Amino acid sequence: MSEKAATGRPTGAKAKVVSPAPLAPDLHSADWRDTPGWNDPMVSRLSTAIGGPVGRYALLGRTRFFTPLRVLLLLAVVFLAFGWFTKAACIQQAPLGPNGELGLDWRGNRQYVAMCYSDVVPLYGAERLNEGAFPYATSWEEPAADGGTQVRYMEYPVVAGLYQYVSMRVAKAWDSASWLPGGLQVAIYFNVVALGLAMAWLVTVWATALSAGRRIWDAALVAASPLVIVHAFTNFDALATACAAGGLLAWARRRPVLAGVLLGLGGATKLYPLLLLGPLFLLCLRAGRIRVFGRTAAAAAAAWLAVNLPIMLLFPRGWAEFFRLNTERGADPDSIYNVVRSLTTWSGWDAATLNSVSLVLFAAACAAIAWLALTAARRPRLAQLCFLVVAAFLITNKVWSPQYSLWLVPLAVLALPHRRALLAWMAIDALVWVPRMYYYLGTADKGLPEQWFTVTVLIRDVAVLALCAAVIRQIRNPAEDLVRYGFVDDPIGGAVDQAPDAFPPWLPRVLRPRADHDSPSKSSEGTTRIVGVAP
Repeated sequence: MSEKAATGRPTGAKAKVVSPAPLAPDLHSADWRDTPGWNDPMVSRLSTAIGGPVGRYALLGRTRFFTPLRVLLLLAVVFLAFGWFTKAACIQQAPLGPNGELGLDWRGNRQYVAMCYSDVVPLYGAERLNEGAFPYATSWEEPAADGGTQVRYMEYPVVAGLYQYVSMRVAKAWDSASWLPGGLQVAIYFNVVALGLAMAWLVTVWATALSAGRRIWDAALVAASPLVIVHAFTNFDALATACAAGGLLAWARRRPVLAGVLLGLGGATKLYPLLLLGPLFLLCLRAGRIRVFGRTAAAAAAAWLAVNLPIMLLFPRGWAEFFRLNTERGADPDSIYNVVRSLTTWSGWDAATLNSVSLVLFAAACAAIAWLALTAARRPRLAQLCFLVVAAFLITNKVWSPQYSLWLVPLAVLALPHRRALLAWMAIDALVWVPRMYYYLGTADKGLPEQWFTVTVLIRDVAVLALCAAVIRQIRNPAEDLVRYGFVDDPIGGAVDQAPDAFPPWLPRVLRPRADHDSPSKSSEGTTRIVGVAP
């Protein structure tokens, strides 16, 4: 066959290169999109497994299918599969009943020895979900600390509780269908829950990747975090991270009402997404955009109330169980207070004193973050402040359940674009799971002493504090911030992105940048808007 017949053009004619998608802002895209294979030694070495870093003359931004976002989602699916396999040992079945009936095989403390423990499995019976009753209307009695009995209800916020109820209904419907593969109802329930949590984490990755702007590959650490393998299915926190990440993306896209709705729903799942309203307020105060913040805060309150009010009115005692339990419980094994008690002769505080101390410490940390946000020479980025607030909450709080570390993952990736430091912290945090499981196993069953566990928790806390110090350093020295490349101000700044400072007249001078208390233009130097370049 001749060249003309094969290609449809005369012999010797040069072929045109037609892009299947719009070009990136720059032809080579190196000056716009971050390319970690070029500027990150760790990524450059890792890329040798797939052929090495992208070539110098590669035409980026033109692929039809394997876009960076889709690659990140595929990577997240792989790591979520790893996460499911780490929990699979805890849903194994064995003929444990009196007549050879199948039961959940946790013999020999399998949940600790195999390190597959997940709250989802025991809660199916403990929360009376196996009975099919509505959670907040169902109560039971448990032994209390004083030797009496305590009436208990579903201990989770409304969205998390309803998610468990809906998952239970799906599991029971599956179990009743004879034409579907069978199994223990609790195993079916775990898989239903895990599927929803996996979808929620994919939403977290998607929202974080879009929020990262030109540094989209930073979100690979959200997709491939070691913490995903260990904790994606430990509890229901992926639902909250999806709402929080979606809320920040909506704010970045200048949709303040939607941002408020998502943060409100996240607060009705786990409380921490509501903490992100604090950084939003500080940045809007500094930029003179309080009205925009007011719309977001009002939407968050409305969304939270919309899902809580029906349960609050119909089942007030069941609804209040979450708040009662968190008020009366003592120091969590992962809290800094338990670490100090374990490593010293201190006997600890009662619940009331502990509540007051943790609240005062968190308030002091928030005051320090507010001072930093208002007095920095250049307005901090939203992700930086969000990370600092959530990290301060976890460190000062009396409860740091292991899966809470997932809260920090998307925020840390957006706040501090230093992959090796982030990966080191995530690996340390994930590895705390090993001594934790063997501490729960107990020394009588060849487990570890408490101090082995609490020392690793202390190392984890030091790692988080080191990340906080790095974020604070970049806030005080914005020239070191890799996100602020060229004319980029804040990829998720939304209404405050590129906005000059406009401090309210009533704000004391001591709460303004020291460089120039009266000239907002100097504190916002370098944030001139550029038209035509994608954020």
